[in-house]
Amino acid sequence: MLRRLVRMPGLCSAALLLALLPARGGAANPEIPPGRAPASPTPAVEAADLDLVRRLNGVFVRVADTVSPSVVVIRVRPKMSGGADFDHGRILEMLPEAMRKEMRERIEQERKKPRPRLPEGLMPEQGSGLVLREDGYILTNGHVVENAEKIEVRLKDGRRFPAEVKGADPEADVAVLKVDATGLPVARFGDSSKVRVGEFAIAIGAPYELAYSVTFGHISAKGRRLVEDVSMMDQDFLQTDASINPGNSGGPLVNIEGEVIGINTMIRGLNTGIGFAVPMDLAREVADQLIEKGRFARAWLGVAIESAADRIEATGAVLPVKEGVIVTHVLREGPSWGSELAAQDIIVGVDGDPVRDVGDLKHYVSRKKVGRPVALDVYRGENKLTVKVSPGELPAERLMAGRTPHPMPPAVVEPQPAAEPDSKSIVGLGVKVGILDQESASKVGLEKDQGVLVVEVQSGGPADGREIHVGDVITRVNRRSVKSPKEFEAAAKDVDLRRGVAVTVYGAGGKRRSAVLKK
Repeated sequence: MLRRLVRMPGLCSAALLLALLPARGGAANPEIPPGRAPASPTPAVEAADLDLVRRLNGVFVRVADTVSPSVVVIRVRPKMSGGADFDHGRILEMLPEAMRKEMRERIEQERKKPRPRLPEGLMPEQGSGLVLREDGYILTNGHVVENAEKIEVRLKDGRRFPAEVKGADPEADVAVLKVDATGLPVARFGDSSKVRVGEFAIAIGAPYELAYSVTFGHISAKGRRLVEDVSMMDQDFLQTDASINPGNSGGPLVNIEGEVIGINTMIRGLNTGIGFAVPMDLAREVADQLIEKGRFARAWLGVAIESAADRIEATGAVLPVKEGVIVTHVLREGPSWGSELAAQDIIVGVDGDPVRDVGDLKHYVSRKKVGRPVALDVYRGENKLTVKVSPGELPAERLMAGRTPHPMPPAVVEPQPAAEPDSKSIVGLGVKVGILDQESASKVGLEKDQGVLVVEVQSGGPADGREIHVGDVITRVNRRSVKSPKEFEAAAKDVDLRRGVAVTVYGAGGKRRSAVLKK
C-alpha cells in the first residue's frame, strides 16, 4: 500500500540512460565535423563499453541480493468500523439546525447496523517494511498499519511473524512494528543528508503484491515539500523516478552502495514517474524515539507565522527582506510568550541556517532539542537582531488541530458592547471599537485594560475580510499599545493604508494574530 497525493503510488516507469565512456587508455574522440559520418567504433571500444555495462549490471544485482533479505512484506487486516468511529462533531457544527437533526438521526441508524467482518484469516492489504534491529523491530510507513486489527510480517526466507505496532508518527508517516524474533538480517543505513541529486536510486518492495520487486532510477530532487498533504508536518522528501507503486510503501530506497537512504512513502499521481521517500536520517530519528518512548517529541516556538513573500504578494507590503517568515502573533500558551520575540518580527535564520519560508522554519525548529535555546536572526523594522528562544515540546492537540478543518465562523450576532460615551467609529480602519469590559476580556484571556473591543466591522472597509470579527480585542496598532478607544483613534490617525497597517488582535480562546489592513 503506498501513500499518495492520493497516498502513495502510481505507476512510475524509470528509464536509465547510460553515458558510455571512451576506451580506457585513449583520448576522447575529437569533435566530428558537421556533415561527416562518425567512424565505426573499433572492437576495442565496443568491448570496453560492454565491460562497463556488465560491471554496472553486476552492481545492481549485488545491491538487490544484499538488501532484499532485510526487506519484509506486511499484510494488514483492517478494522471494519462501519463508520461508527468517525467523529462527525465538526461537520455537524457547520450544518443548519434542520439538516443537523436529520444527519444525527442517520448517523445513529448507521451505528445500530451490524458491522461487517472479513472472513477469518483474510488479510488483503499489503505494504513493505525494513528490519531496523535484529531483535525484531521493523520500520515501515504509518499509513501502512493505521487502523490495523491484525498485522503479519513475512521475511524473504519465508518466515512469518505476527506483529504489533510499537509506535507511529503520522507527521513523518513513520511506524515501528515489533515481532517476537531475534537474529533478523538488518539493513545497512546510509547518510541521507549526503545524497546527491542525479545519483542512482533503487527501490525494493511488494508493489501490487509482487513481493521483492526491484526497480531503479535516480534521485530527482531533495527537500521536497508537498503542501497538498497538509496533515504531514515533516515534509523533506527525497524525490525519485525509480518506479514505486501501491505496496512499495514502507520499503527501502537504496543507493548504489547498498545503503538505505529513504523509506518510500508516496507518489504524485499515477504513471507520472515521480515518487517520494522519507529521508533515512529522519526516519531513524523518529523510529528510535518511538521505540524508547512510544512517541516522537517535536520542538515548537508557539507562534503563528506567514511567509514574507506571501505577505508581499498579497498586500504589496514594503518589507526589509523578500524572504523570511513573519511572526503574526505569539501564543500565550507557547514557549515564546514572555521572550523578546514579538509580532511582526521577520525570522530569517535559526542557529545560522537561513530561513526562506514557513517550511524552512518548521523544519529547523522541529528538530531542535526541547528546552535548549536557539538563536533566531530577525528583522524588526529595518534593524537586524538576534533573539534567543527556548523551544518547548509541541502539544499533541496542536498536531491534531493542524489535521482537522477549522469550524465555520460563528453566525453574526448583534454586538453588545459596554455603552460608553467615548466609543469611537474609526472610519479609516473600517472598525468601530468600544471600551473593553472584563467579561469580553476574559473570553480572549486578557484583562479589561489591555485593549479595545471590536463592536463593528464595516463592510468593504480595510478590516473587512482580514479575520477581524465582532467581539475580538485589538491591543496594538503599528506596534503602538492601545487601551482605550481614544488611544486607538490616536494610533490610527496618521497611518498610511497604502503601505499597510499592522493590527494585533485577540480572538476567541485567546488566539493571537496579526492582521495587515490595507486599502
